[in-house]
Amino acid sequence: MTLPGKIGFVSLGCPKNLVDSERILSQMRAEGYAISPSYADADLVVVNTCGFIDAAVEESLDAIGEAIDANGRVIVTGCLGNREAEIRAAHPQVLAVTGAHAYEAVMDAVHAHLPPPDDPFTNLVPAPGVQLTPRHYAYLKISEGCNHRCTFCIIPSLRGDLLSRPLGEVLSEAERLVESGVRELLVVSQDTSAYGLDLRYRTDIVNGRPLETRLEALARELGQLPAWTRLHYVYPYPSVDRLIPLMAEGLILPYLDVPLQHGSERILRLMKRPAATEKVLSRIRAWREICPDITLRSTFIVGFPGESEDDFDQLLEFIQEARLDRVGCFAYSPVEGAEANKLPDSVPEEVKQDRLARFMEIQAEISRDKLAGRVGQIMPVLIDEVQSDRIVARGPGDAPEIDGVVLIEGEWEDVAPGDFIEVSVTGYDEHDLYAEPV
Repeated sequence: MTLPGKIGFVSLGCPKNLVDSERILSQMRAEGYAISPSYADADLVVVNTCGFIDAAVEESLDAIGEAIDANGRVIVTGCLGNREAEIRAAHPQVLAVTGAHAYEAVMDAVHAHLPPPDDPFTNLVPAPGVQLTPRHYAYLKISEGCNHRCTFCIIPSLRGDLLSRPLGEVLSEAERLVESGVRELLVVSQDTSAYGLDLRYRTDIVNGRPLETRLEALARELGQLPAWTRLHYVYPYPSVDRLIPLMAEGLILPYLDVPLQHGSERILRLMKRPAATEKVLSRIRAWREICPDITLRSTFIVGFPGESEDDFDQLLEFIQEARLDRVGCFAYSPVEGAEANKLPDSVPEEVKQDRLARFMEIQAEISRDKLAGRVGQIMPVLIDEVQSDRIVARGPGDAPEIDGVVLIEGEWEDVAPGDFIEVSVTGYDEHDLYAEPV
């Protein structure tokens, strides 16, 4: 039997890319390859890239160059892989280039340059596969690609149109993850609320029961597992209204990550986004009536081509009325291949940055008010880290790495990451909550 080949792995980009990395790594381990934590000890290196915005492209090209300098044998995959000519122009030494979520093509390239051992041990792979997240939470990708053609986005050209995973397959993966110790499932895709649309919501047989391939059915089933379920990238379609009662019942977390992008209907039309601002506000009000504890997160773009001061004022009015809990905002930057690059009336960079600062100043005040409203509440939290003098945890309104945390001071015994405890909120700062155990 030959010794297993060692593969170094670099994963860049969004959680959806992270799931791709986990699947590739799981397949490598299943075939008997060893995963090397360093360039020097690896027989070759795989770099899973991001190509969504120019900064991500630069980061990916830098990571490829670093791997080449340190190791010399590099395979490139991921979103930037769709632009092979650009990669090879910068780094002609790469061994192979594949596109996004091209699992078989990646393995073919690995086999060509580092044949698998003669006698792989499949039992080296844990039941849920290789995880790149902490053991107690995991991303659950339910679909790939997107049917939208937003003018600022190139995801469909990188990852294709919507391709939903069968409902039974998703639920089986969720069950395996929970059995392995996962206590929070983070549901992700490019367009989570469109889940099943490409399959015409076909019926799948799950544990002997017929279930339609719809987000509501998936959420209801995930809610039966002993783990939190958190939904990301949910467009505000009317079908989403049916999820809110599940949150009020406690089946899934009262949390929605809704990509709204702007508050001006004129700019939304230029973005090729749904331009119905008042309907969105009405929907948000209705959600809060059904589930008062719901946490709403969104992202916005300022300085989009053609954005006037009046358009920006409409955006500020929108966020002041919507009063979202968690908000990210970005100054528009051109993305190679995006249709928005052809739009006239680009906004000067200094104006973009001024608008970004004004936007964040208003939203920071809203977020502080929202956190202040949590003081005195009793809520469950999921422990992420046990330090010498405090616990770092997250509540139902806190997604890992993008939202705040709940800090519980004191020395602790008999608790560990992945445990749930109940706390009373005692204070807050700009981003985080402070609490004490109940």
